[in-house]
Amino acid sequence: MNSLLDALLNLLQLWERAFPQQRTFGRAMRLALAQVLVPGSRNLSRIIAASGNLNDDWSADYRIFSRSPWKQNDLFSPIIKEALGYFDKRNHITLAGDFTHLPKTGTHIPNVHCMRDPMSPPFNVNLIYGLRFMHYTMVLPLYEEHQPPDSRPTPPRSIPIRFEEAPAPKKPGRKATPEERAQYKAVCATHPASQKALDVLIELRKEFDALGVAQKDLVVALDGSFCNRVFFRAVIDRVELVARCRKDAVLCFRAPLGGRRFYGEEKITPEVVRADESRPYSKARLFHGGDWREMRYKEIPQVFWAHGAKRRPLRLIVLAPTPYHNSPKGKRFYRQPAYLLTTDLQRPAHEIIQCYLDRWQIEVNHRDQKTHFGVGDAQVRNPKSVPRQPAFVVCVYAAILLAAQRAYGSGRGAQYIPLPKWRRKSSRPSCLDIVNQLRREMEEHPEKLVGFRNRTGVTANATFHSAA
Repeated sequence: MNSLLDALLNLLQLWERAFPQQRTFGRAMRLALAQVLVPGSRNLSRIIAASGNLNDDWSADYRIFSRSPWKQNDLFSPIIKEALGYFDKRNHITLAGDFTHLPKTGTHIPNVHCMRDPMSPPFNVNLIYGLRFMHYTMVLPLYEEHQPPDSRPTPPRSIPIRFEEAPAPKKPGRKATPEERAQYKAVCATHPASQKALDVLIELRKEFDALGVAQKDLVVALDGSFCNRVFFRAVIDRVELVARCRKDAVLCFRAPLGGRRFYGEEKITPEVVRADESRPYSKARLFHGGDWREMRYKEIPQVFWAHGAKRRPLRLIVLAPTPYHNSPKGKRFYRQPAYLLTTDLQRPAHEIIQCYLDRWQIEVNHRDQKTHFGVGDAQVRNPKSVPRQPAFVVCVYAAILLAAQRAYGSGRGAQYIPLPKWRRKSSRPSCLDIVNQLRREMEEHPEKLVGFRNRTGVTANATFHSAA
């Protein structure tokens, strides 16, 4: 690729099949490129103004999300197809999944509900109004690429592939009948959020099969909120789960054959396994914290979780506390131990642990999407626009990350704007580095953007206003 802008335009050009009309595709492309140019809050009015349509009718741009019959999953299909090349050397594809919340200030938006603020401290829980979304990403193992001898390995990169709304059931009011309250409790007992996340994962498995990678397993790294009966009792073909569990989870072994009992009488917990000195630690070299490090772990090849997974065999992996220093000569601290339950009984333990360590990259996506890319800033109230507009922005964010990989590789080369003297040398470009480079290339080559304005009926001489 000649530049980051060329790589992005070629990647977004694959969206043409997802939209029913050519002019709708042109408007979507214009909004996607203007999403990069807008500084500060990225609501639709500012995005439209940055694209040069400040004095035109805005209704057509809003109707892209409220009326046009396109599917948001079709926008992610080209992203998934282009990212599959990074897993050619592996027999599995690493996915990461987590819930994320988009704060809102009012209750007139559909599916807005009161929820716990994930940024609140544990000693004082705060409540916010917001929307809940299920987020799945593909974690590219960039540290496996060949690196020069004098350079540090590149951290993994997480590319979003799904952003689905997972609304909570509406709680009955004070005047609700006993039947309505009973119905609400019955709906909550089915765990609708986890069930929605599981349905999205099943759809992803079908899409990967359609793209020709049916022979590769999906190893999905999840947070502790997904270590429940909904996920661990559902058997999905060629999908393995890795989730962090509680240290006091009650586990057991298989009872001796020949009796009527299935579960053994001995009960164990992950914390007991960690403290048991008769079980020795094993060592593995894993990529964590920007470099390859030696980590210790314990493994029990087969356990049963009667409350969560019933008779499905699981595998317990206990990670020892990892030492770290805040400064080269500072005091040594230790991170908290981690307890993992996985449905994969065959794969080497170090590959399972590496998938879990790579899951942290989805948290980086959450920060970039909300802080630097304005996911959730748009003020839309149409029932169709509420889930589709954030998914559209997340897809643009994924396309930019993948375009940077295709154009300049995984490292932070000389193509990007030089870092200030006070900043350390970075081995991987950040989201802001990529956005700044893309803005600079848009300013230097505005003629590459005119074609997308022509498809919406604007004169050929009109170009994007530079808001950088």
